[in-house]
Amino acid sequence: MSERRIEIDRPWSWRRFFLRWEWLLVLIFLGVNVVNSSLSEYYLNLDTFLGTPMSFLDKAFLVLPMTFVIILGNIDISVASNVALSAVVMATSYNLGLPMPAAIILCLLVSTACGVVNGLLMTRFKELSAVIVTLSTMIIYRGIAYMILENRAAGKFPEWFSFFGWGSVGPVPFILIVFAVCAVFFSVLLHKTAFGRKVFGMGNNLMASRYSGVRTDSIILAVSALTGLMAGFTAVFLSSRMGSTRPNVAVGYELEVIAMVVLGGVSTSGGKGSLAGPILAIFSVGFLNYGLGLVNVQAQILLIIIGLLLILSVLVLKVRFRGRHSHSAVQPDDVSIRRR
Repeated sequence: MSERRIEIDRPWSWRRFFLRWEWLLVLIFLGVNVVNSSLSEYYLNLDTFLGTPMSFLDKAFLVLPMTFVIILGNIDISVASNVALSAVVMATSYNLGLPMPAAIILCLLVSTACGVVNGLLMTRFKELSAVIVTLSTMIIYRGIAYMILENRAAGKFPEWFSFFGWGSVGPVPFILIVFAVCAVFFSVLLHKTAFGRKVFGMGNNLMASRYSGVRTDSIILAVSALTGLMAGFTAVFLSSRMGSTRPNVAVGYELEVIAMVVLGGVSTSGGKGSLAGPILAIFSVGFLNYGLGLVNVQAQILLIIIGLLLILSVLVLKVRFRGRHSHSAVQPDDVSIRRR
């Protein structure tokens, strides 16, 4: 019995390869470093490039799962409150006598549970948008953190705990190593597995994916759980860097994380993007912030620059994807039919 197979071959194009948004982010990153090196003669050294990421990589853990969330066509604005709640639970439980390793595990369990709650609400109450669900849980999680600590700080962590935020393995910061491992894991999960293909498919057309047999609720729940888990990672590293925690930590993180994902070229309409772009955006914005700090530039200037970059990214991506869709029809020369 013969099997008929239709293959659509898209010829390689150097032009299409170098017009990817990620290359513009590479140019932005190089430009940032050129400007920073002109601001300080001590900038261009290995210590700067290895040490600077310690100041911004805690929130970078949230960028990885948020890329999945936005490719799904959803949004999660509760991640910062999740960070605050799980950090408060960790610090409070330790101060009450729980060993620090157990307190860290409890932190990760609480943050993952918060993510699962978000996923359950979105899958059980489909009439509610992800914005409404996560806006509600954002208020609830932060409120619980304030109920536990009120306006006090908790901490007095053991000395070894500071290694998570400030320690190094040789010349390489420990937080950079952990982030690199997580980035590889999430990249493989998104681009090399059936799970990642389902995420892209749901972002393009949720109903079609559902009627094709994809367990869409399970995918949403898994992505929400991963988002919660990474919020726990952020809570651990942020608390380690600060040496204590309060209910108001990580305020504004959700907006910064979403901005980095969008700046990385992920479409807010879902179904398009890659993890390389958001990772480049993390380091571009982080080193830009460091460079502005060298000359005591106000933080508001950074917000203006990021806002302009976001507008540019949205405009460029809109033009790029519009051109792709306008030529999406299969041409006769692109189709080869093989029979065996």
